[in-house]
Amino acid sequence: MTDESEIAGPVSPEIEREAAQRASYRAKAARWDLDVAVFFFAILTIVIILLFQGIGYEIVATVAGLGLALGWLMGWRKGKQQYESFYQEELTELQRELERKKKPEEAMIEETIDKKVREAMRQRWEKWR
Repeated sequence: MTDESEIAGPVSPEIEREAAQRASYRAKAARWDLDVAVFFFAILTIVIILLFQGIGYEIVATVAGLGLALGWLMGWRKGKQQYESFYQEELTELQRELERKKKPEEAMIEETIDKKVREAMRQRWEKWR
């Protein structure tokens, strides 16, 4: 994983907003993973077993409701935990993209200056011939 030391310099609000949006999207998708699905399947299995055993609907409904609430809580907690790590990753990645975009511009400017200097030197050389 990346750490905050890799993020250099001030961060623009647009980059922060984009990183937050991407991290939020990734965290929402990650909160419903296999662990939560297995938990919901276990709750469903328990509810079916309780119904076949002739347990009252009030107790079965309570177990099902608590199971759904716990499953939602597990997913919410997982999403909240992963949001921070996703946010740091996205922030670092967006800054790297911005740096990559700036480097070609700097290289083009340097190349243009280099071409002009070479052209001026050629013209002077041809004058002296």
